[in-house]
Amino acid sequence: MTSVEEQRPRALLAGASRRWVRLLPWAVAFVLCVALLPTTIVVLTADYGLNGGVASALAVGQAAPLLLAVVRPLRAWYVVFTADVAGALALLTVDFQERLLWPFPPMGLVGYVALCLALGLRERTRTLVLVWLATAGANVGLGFAAPHGAGAKELLLTILGGIALLLGGVLRERYEVQRRLAEQETISEAERGRRTLLEERARIARELHDVVAHHMSVITVQADTAEYRLATLSPDVREEFTSIAATARESLGEMRRLLGVLRNEDAHGELVPQPGLAQIGQLVDATARTGGPVEFTPCDAEVPETVGLSAYRIVQEALANVVRHAPGAATHVSLAVSRPADGQGGERLTVVVVNDPPPQPPAGPLEVGGTGHGLVGMRERVRLVGGTLDAGPLPDGGFRVAAQLPLTEEDST
Repeated sequence: MTSVEEQRPRALLAGASRRWVRLLPWAVAFVLCVALLPTTIVVLTADYGLNGGVASALAVGQAAPLLLAVVRPLRAWYVVFTADVAGALALLTVDFQERLLWPFPPMGLVGYVALCLALGLRERTRTLVLVWLATAGANVGLGFAAPHGAGAKELLLTILGGIALLLGGVLRERYEVQRRLAEQETISEAERGRRTLLEERARIARELHDVVAHHMSVITVQADTAEYRLATLSPDVREEFTSIAATARESLGEMRRLLGVLRNEDAHGELVPQPGLAQIGQLVDATARTGGPVEFTPCDAEVPETVGLSAYRIVQEALANVVRHAPGAATHVSLAVSRPADGQGGERLTVVVVNDPPPQPPAGPLEVGGTGHGLVGMRERVRLVGGTLDAGPLPDGGFRVAAQLPLTEEDST
């Protein structure tokens, strides 16, 4: 089923987003067909004096294929071009007035120009050039047999057809350029988001190394010194502590090797104790010095280092966004440890950062080189500890970031 659908030709403007645009080619083709079919018969018989049966056959050949042109304009051109040339030859058998157009009557010109426009919207440039050359060749060739002498009006089909082919080709190329540009922008945006996510994960991994390495070092030291601090240990217990110390040292070595892959050459400045809840006040003070009032509700509860680090980074990114996009806005930062209202699950650290609308709408963001993916890092950190994040604009023009970070391993899973 899929292969059949892929081989089925698409109608002109089928990729348009609006329905009326997609239906427009069908509507134009239907109107032209209905209008030109009887008009051609009447004009060829009444004005040119052509036989009614011949005129009807020519009218069908020149007008009916316009409906086919919506999906297969090149095939429709073969039929219409043949019918137009045949009509010009048929008119040589009758005596018509010199004021009438030849070799192509006005109805044929209208239908052919519309067909050329459809060709320009669908076919390649090489095909369009060949179509125009065939049109010009037929037009010039028939000019040698003109019953009333050759003139400029005999070249109308060549001129108007060339203009329609050129216009359709330009529109098609413009559409293709816009489509490729939109695809490239979509791909670039996805790549930027993916790169930001990978960079944030690498940064989290480096920070977790510093957090976990501290605990592993404590385990190693305690296991190594157990036999000196506890004199009554049996040989089996001492051997167990020795094994624990060796395993801890091996784990530290593995983490350092992994960190060597994640940490780049310029990341030496990150080899410092990682921040937590106690350092959030410093962020608030730094933001307040930029000119925007910040109200801070601290939390002195003891939380796991990974949770404290995640809370610090979330507040850091949220306050940075306030400075970038809402300079001078009043901001509220609150930290609190609570249990869910339904009583299900353990304690959670709630981090809320809310900013009001800026006093004066900024002309543009203060920082134009940002990635625009700060929420990606927030969500990744919240996901790391098994929490939830709610971030979005407020009705009054402000912005709110709220994170729930579980404090127990069981609750995070």
